[in-house]
Amino acid sequence: MTPEAVTQSTVTPEAFAPKAFTPDEIAAEGLKPQEYEDIVQRLGRHPNRAELGMFGVMWSEHCCYKNSRPLLKQFPTEGKHVLVGPGENAGVVDLGDGLQLAFKIESHNHPSAIEPFQGAATGVGGILRDIFTMGARPIAILNSLRFGSLDDAKTRRLFNGVVAGISHYGNCVGVPTVGGEVYFDPAYSGNPLVNAMALGLMETKEIVKSGASGLGNPILYVGSTTGRDGMGGASFASAELTDDSEADRPAVQVGDPFLEKSLIEACLEAFKTGAVVAAQDMGAAGLTCSTAEMAAKGGVGIDLDLDLIPVRESGMVPYEYLLSESQERMLFVAQKGREAELIEIFHRWGLQAVVAGSVIAEPIVRIRFGGEIAAEIPALALSDNTPIYEHALLAEPPAYAQEAWAWSSDRLPSCSATGLTRSQGKTSWTQICLELLASPSIASKRWVYRQYDHQVQNNTVLLPGGADAAVVRLRPVDPPVSAQQATRGVAATVDCNARYVYLNPYEGAKATVAEAARNLSCVGADPIAVTDNLNFGSPEKPIGYWQLAEACRGLAEACRALETPVTGGNVSLYNETLDSEGTPQPIYPTPVVGMVGLIQDIVQICGQGFQQEGDRIYLLGTPLDALTPSVTLGGSEYLAFIHHTTAGQPPQVNFDQEKAVQAVCRHSIRQGWVRSAHDCAEGGLAIALAESCITGRKGAQVTVPLPTSGQRWDELLFAEGGARIIVSIRADQQKDFERYLQEELAGFWQFLGVVGPANKGFLISTRDNLTLINARMEEISSAWLNAIEKSLEAD
Repeated sequence: MTPEAVTQSTVTPEAFAPKAFTPDEIAAEGLKPQEYEDIVQRLGRHPNRAELGMFGVMWSEHCCYKNSRPLLKQFPTEGKHVLVGPGENAGVVDLGDGLQLAFKIESHNHPSAIEPFQGAATGVGGILRDIFTMGARPIAILNSLRFGSLDDAKTRRLFNGVVAGISHYGNCVGVPTVGGEVYFDPAYSGNPLVNAMALGLMETKEIVKSGASGLGNPILYVGSTTGRDGMGGASFASAELTDDSEADRPAVQVGDPFLEKSLIEACLEAFKTGAVVAAQDMGAAGLTCSTAEMAAKGGVGIDLDLDLIPVRESGMVPYEYLLSESQERMLFVAQKGREAELIEIFHRWGLQAVVAGSVIAEPIVRIRFGGEIAAEIPALALSDNTPIYEHALLAEPPAYAQEAWAWSSDRLPSCSATGLTRSQGKTSWTQICLELLASPSIASKRWVYRQYDHQVQNNTVLLPGGADAAVVRLRPVDPPVSAQQATRGVAATVDCNARYVYLNPYEGAKATVAEAARNLSCVGADPIAVTDNLNFGSPEKPIGYWQLAEACRGLAEACRALETPVTGGNVSLYNETLDSEGTPQPIYPTPVVGMVGLIQDIVQICGQGFQQEGDRIYLLGTPLDALTPSVTLGGSEYLAFIHHTTAGQPPQVNFDQEKAVQAVCRHSIRQGWVRSAHDCAEGGLAIALAESCITGRKGAQVTVPLPTSGQRWDELLFAEGGARIIVSIRADQQKDFERYLQEELAGFWQFLGVVGPANKGFLISTRDNLTLINARMEEISSAWLNAIEKSLEAD
């Protein structure tokens, strides 16, 4: 199979000659003046145009992590389940009984800000390629999304476009989108975040790695053709967004999910032949990145001829070939003599496949074009031996944080059992609860997930909106399937409360990992490993670097404490918008944690909705009347949405308590005691209870203690933190369950009430019969289910 005939560019040898570049030309490639001097020193000469472009993309933050690499070294990366850690296309963990899971998270933030549909769609396509490049069949997609206020027409356009792009690619490629999170805050108005996570079940006997080996082995280019789309996308992703960024639309890739489906099948078939020595997805920086990384990881070189690359546009020059980020392309190292066998597979699937080069002994990337050498660079100079910047950490927290930490709940308007005093008068706690349920960040995301095919492949056990984490059955494609494999499942979640991280990056990052593990525990899964996506502003600014460094410290500590090593991930910096006056507006620091958990038996799981009238409701974790830094209104959704205030210290994590509560929850689910479990996150106790009522279509009658001395009524109802989980059990198991709680969690559980019929509504009262919240099920359901749809009605 050959591509359509195109006119090849006529380039003279002089075009490949080294030349001294101007400061403007250097800056246009995203390079600093001192970095250009470093390039000249490493090459022993000035680069040519193509080489300068190659350095520009490979030395971008997106590819080389030059500002973050020193911080990432503190992450724990080894554990009993980890088979492949950071450094490959995806992490791989052992789930037992011959089952291995590949998983990873990546960002596509800047492309989605400029062209939301294609930016989000190709983000999904890229993360799927990371998975099947390892030899794994993709089985699930999750996403973590951040947007500005839905009151803004631009935000609504971005939101619509991103969700449409994710659903288009995932639905067409045939991989279910099973979970995720969506938050709205003005901090993301100019710079939305689109993070995509994918999971895959290994199908090959050996994990496919990316390091080239075998001198003389052929290099195969497979997949789609190369065009000019996505030019310099890696550099584009490593710069602030400005009012002129619309002009960077060519840096946004264009995807074809139907072609990717064929690529998945062809690659997995090719890997099973044993003829593929190494494989690398052509994602960021395209041919430049794939050749450089494969050569550097293998300690060899690659000689590639651009004249052999299938193209879709005429007149392309080496610079364009090397920086193109056209989608659905891969680079293989094949066993010599077996090229035809592999090429036949790809042609049968309607894909391009050509021998475009070979593995050489000299550790360089040599690029040929028109019979000449168009570029020649040491592989390590492009991949591993890149610039590293260590910034000075602020001697003390920045002023904004210190000011926020000085806040206390004493500054809030007065309140009583009957409600909150506001400028317009007294507002009941029932009304406050309804307002919070309608907050876009808390409200149901059904408008989003109903656009996703979350049941394709027929392995989705818990559907979106019904539990704190997604659960997918692990069903191998190739027989035989053992009895143990037939019941095995994996749970997955993505989490980050960015407001917490903004207020205190260290504590907020710890809370992110703890919540991810808690969400997995709420469905009965053992948390085993993490992939992270670090979305931050500029590390070159003291505050930006302080946020990044402190968050990394918190993530590392939490992952060690909860024994969830980091297997890989992504760093997305410079998430800032330059306004018309050139003032940078950074996002909230948002270190998204994707975590996976093992489920031994997919029958022993539960969702978040109350199941049956008469079931008993319990709180696991910090008691309601306890005064502790682990439970607070600081950084809460209540404080932000009701009082329009972002301040205070976020909840502090107690890892001993977290581990104890989560272990009790998991054991109780497996014993068959717990019928529903839901963590108390945004909105605290009242919102968690309301959500369990809504998703279970049941009412609840709950009794809470009176506030203790120094505790406010709103702290009792809406404070966050405390490793809290709401569970419900059958009435006839109450004695056994309470006996177990007293043995394993003494002092950290409370009986709250009873699940009731829907017509009895949602009632929270005190032990002396003061009614705090009394709402009809229709009220809370409507507020929660319809909020986002109503916000979009303006369009």
